Amino acid sequence: MITETSCPTASFALLARAKAVLRAAELLLPILTRGERIDARCLRLTMQTAFGASDAEGSWDWKTAYEACEVASVLFLAKYGPAMIKASHGMPSAMLPMIAKIAALLPSHTRRSLESQSFQQFSTPLPLALAVAAAGQITSADRVLEPSAGTGSLAVFAELAGGSLLLNELAASRAALLDLVFAGLIVTRLDAAQIDDHLNAALVPSVVLMNPPFSATANVDRPLADTTLRHLSSALARLGDGGRLVAITAAGFAPENPTWTDAFVCLQERGRLVFSAAIDGAVYARQGTTTATRLLVIDKQPALDPRVFPQSAGMAPDVRTLLSWITALVPPRLPMGGRFVARVDMRAGLRPKDQGALASSCSSPSPMSFEPAGSELAYELVDDAPTEGPRLIDALYEAYQLQSIRIPSAQPHPTKLVQSAAMASVAPPKPAYRPHLLPALIADGVLSDAQLESIIYAGEAHAGFLAGLWTVDETFDQVRAASEDAEGAVRFRRGWFLGDGTGAGKGRQVAGILLDNWLKGRRRAIWVSKSDKLIEDAQRDWAALGMERLLVTPLSRFRQGTPIRLDQAILFTTYATLRTDEKAEKLSRVRQIVDWVGRDFDGVIIFDESHAMQNAAGNKGDRGEQAASQQGRAGLRLQHALPNARIVYVSATGATTVHNLAYAQRLGLWGGADFPFATRADFVAAIEEGGVAAMEVMARDLKALG
Repeated sequence: MITETSCPTASFALLARAKAVLRAAELLLPILTRGERIDARCLRLTMQTAFGASDAEGSWDWKTAYEACEVASVLFLAKYGPAMIKASHGMPSAMLPMIAKIAALLPSHTRRSLESQSFQQFSTPLPLALAVAAAGQITSADRVLEPSAGTGSLAVFAELAGGSLLLNELAASRAALLDLVFAGLIVTRLDAAQIDDHLNAALVPSVVLMNPPFSATANVDRPLADTTLRHLSSALARLGDGGRLVAITAAGFAPENPTWTDAFVCLQERGRLVFSAAIDGAVYARQGTTTATRLLVIDKQPALDPRVFPQSAGMAPDVRTLLSWITALVPPRLPMGGRFVARVDMRAGLRPKDQGALASSCSSPSPMSFEPAGSELAYELVDDAPTEGPRLIDALYEAYQLQSIRIPSAQPHPTKLVQSAAMASVAPPKPAYRPHLLPALIADGVLSDAQLESIIYAGEAHAGFLAGLWTVDETFDQVRAASEDAEGAVRFRRGWFLGDGTGAGKGRQVAGILLDNWLKGRRRAIWVSKSDKLIEDAQRDWAALGMERLLVTPLSRFRQGTPIRLDQAILFTTYATLRTDEKAEKLSRVRQIVDWVGRDFDGVIIFDESHAMQNAAGNKGDRGEQAASQQGRAGLRLQHALPNARIVYVSATGATTVHNLAYAQRLGLWGGADFPFATRADFVAAIEEGGVAAMEVMARDLKALG
């Protein structure tokens, strides 16, 4: 069972730590074999031997020491478990005293680390793990998924029962350790709350054993009440028809609790609850907590009446009582429905996306990290393309088509796109920029020719900078022209405006721009929109390009004033959130974002529905001076603070009046040699004087500039 294999791309530090923990466990194994108790002195000496240093030197902590003990018990069961099963005639009740004796030799977890508390890393006690496996009624025909595998205490009982294993663990250090302990398996590093979204569709378990965190969620800095429900729902969705799910939850997570009744009704529409029993907190006392828990058993078959639940067996004071209830009350397993393969080659079974996830997530806490194989988009430059086919309405609208480039492998847009005859009379410049994209997206028409053109011209615009040098004050509000030798002077990268109307698929275009930059190594981006509900659309469009939807992560997961703990992500926020100013010692939301990406950030900032930033610079109206909007000012601050960022403004409306274009600072409409207006006021005055005709001329000029 034990080899020196590991996650192939785990960082050296993680791999070294995992090997040291395994060495410690192997040193502890003979002590357990002799039936001797592992006390604090023994454990300290063992850890110092394995790590070559003391805990005072920071090489290891007591959480790591307790993990070594847990691994030692897993090694013990792997070695002696078959003999114990034989001696107990396969009866869990007869095996329980043996398991309890081993558990009693392990030290109590009296010292907790911040990580174990924050992420609720309370491993399943060995006697309770035996009971969980017994409730699963596992045989050699089963494929067993453990979504939060920890140090393997549940997995080893599933393996002893003959089941093949699918192990997942988000914590990089524990996953690296599992790689060593369970040889021949690739341990996936996925967020178990979305295990069904992440895992290869071919990997369908017949049994799920799980001990999910009760309220801790990946990349969220505060407890969430529905964490268990998320984990349970995703695991149940992944479970094969007729399969069984056995879960340890908080005692209060029960159908008779009015808070969760409706949730259990929804669960029973897919899987029938067949057993529920609370467990006294004393069972977990040696693991460092006395929280009461609950054992749930769900069979993957819709309940006849989702609102009818089995009566709870009560509160088990110990595992012996719980095991007797399981034996008496848990029904036999259902037959598995559909095609099912118990054994699977995990390395061959993973799709390319998941293989990449394994490679990079060993050292990354992001929801999912992988390296899709992108390639440079090939296209040809052409002279202004002749109009193909009749005009829709002569002299008013024409069918839209690419004018300056041709993309041989691209598919036409699925719906008819049109543009005004005036706009059609102007061809965009011939670009030089070559985006990186996934070839299948082009060949399959996921991104149409018109959408690909947008990605090309966005990259072309972002390749240049606006004229002039500028200084930005510490508030990010004041921007002043500066000389070449001015200290702290910056140049602003040119932005790009996506003004397509309904039907063009702006969300897909935005996702394509983000993907291009992602494949070029810019793994942090910012997506600002009008409503927090629009994150679902953003995640949908990102996932449509073959990417992990959960990489689009809401800023609301991080409280104001706390660091954003994401290695790579598309941070989604709203204009309303962005405008939140500094409060007491809490940084403003803008500064919180700036601290995350850094002042030299050269990734993408999407201002979706950018007209929400209208009146960013104030205005003179019929009723006098109108103060600048807070949303507009926040948007400008973000642009000022990150001069190297690649800005994309997205709006079919743009602005209702020319005054409201003040937010579009990166288009070069004023303030430099890029456009014939020295100031924004000059620009506004000239366009207002020219009326609608001037606005149309400006739109044509912007198209001509790309």
